Amino acid sequence: MNMIANTALLDPMETASVDELRQHQLERLRWSLKHAYDNVPLYRQRFDETGVHPDDLKSLDDLAKYPFTGKNEVRDNYPFGMFAVPQSEIVRLHASSGTTGKPTVVGYTQNDIDTWANVVARSIRAAGGRKGDKVHVSYGYGLFTGGLGAHYGAERLGCTVIPMSGGQTEKQVQLIRDFQPDIIMVTPSYMLNLADEIERQGIDPHDLKLRLGIFGAEPWTAELRRSIEQRLGITALDIYGLSEIMGPGVAMECAETKDGPTVWEDHFYPEIIDPATGAVLPDGEYGELVFTSLSKEALPMIRYRTRDLTRLLPGSARPMRRIDKITGRSDDMLIIRGVNVFPTQVEEQVLKIKQLSEIYEIHLYRNGNLDSIEVHVELKHEHAGLGEQQQQALCNELGRHIKTYIGISSHVVLHPCYSLKRSEGKACHVYDKRKSA
Repeated sequence: MNMIANTALLDPMETASVDELRQHQLERLRWSLKHAYDNVPLYRQRFDETGVHPDDLKSLDDLAKYPFTGKNEVRDNYPFGMFAVPQSEIVRLHASSGTTGKPTVVGYTQNDIDTWANVVARSIRAAGGRKGDKVHVSYGYGLFTGGLGAHYGAERLGCTVIPMSGGQTEKQVQLIRDFQPDIIMVTPSYMLNLADEIERQGIDPHDLKLRLGIFGAEPWTAELRRSIEQRLGITALDIYGLSEIMGPGVAMECAETKDGPTVWEDHFYPEIIDPATGAVLPDGEYGELVFTSLSKEALPMIRYRTRDLTRLLPGSARPMRRIDKITGRSDDMLIIRGVNVFPTQVEEQVLKIKQLSEIYEIHLYRNGNLDSIEVHVELKHEHAGLGEQQQQALCNELGRHIKTYIGISSHVVLHPCYSLKRSEGKACHVYDKRKSA
């Protein structure tokens, strides 16, 4: 196993054997099932309807007998119906934006907050962060878990935190230049916005102290990682999390391997299931990621369906298993003329063409009974002088890539540099106008 040299820095479970880890998980899983059953009416009802009891768990494989939890059930029990502790023990509330219905509300006890800070601190350390580093946090603060999750974890590690939050792009770059942070924690799409602003201000990225970017909250591709690293001269690593399970810090890519986020399995038990049937799939097969919390007090989650599509891989830098790059979400999949398409597939093709920036939009329309797709892209600033014929050649090239590798015909629209909308948080790449047609 490829472990980092200074194992004294690691938590005990980061150096445990797989057998020790599995025994630890089994003990915690028994506690979590009982905690949920005893304290959350929904779980008692669902377990009883399914004919299972917490005492039925004899091995980790037995978890497959228990019912799933979905986002709708969390929303249906809005605001506090899923909490497993009295309101007096809740010290923090977070919530989703609620753009598709009632928000999902998550609560934390003080022990939960401490656990969260610990796993984020572990994540930053696994990425190469150390005590004394300055961490620029551009995740949004407030009800979104990203900003405060990153903040508390960085402080727990002993870092100096710059709590910038999202937006104010020019000021962000000013502070990056003046405060010289070592690490930035931000969505990859907003990092592109910051990179554009750094270029606009004529700042040489090599004059910055920034060495590490910890990027999460949205799927991103290996091609986008390479682009960010080349533009800024930093190491770009993937952090994974979701509010219902904890927030950022559920899994983190390790600096020494850069081979996908390691799941902190001593706190979060992962499964991969067939999205259609719910059947558990073996490690290595692609499907939907499911998590069961092993240590959460306020909001235990039993077999929570994340809708994220990936696979579980063996541990490398740690004994815990890794997740492969998220290819998309089962509820974000587009069906275009019978072809299943994920936005990240389009992103991969855009980034193959060196003259195009990383910013793109997918516009979907209905022409009669048929779907049509437009892919909007823009030139990089250093290629702004390309002639009309060269620009058309780029559109044709991207169209061929999309047809060859994804299997759909598209109309490519090329825009001048810096003209497409930039994100200040999670990027919106898809504009589906078929629904209003």
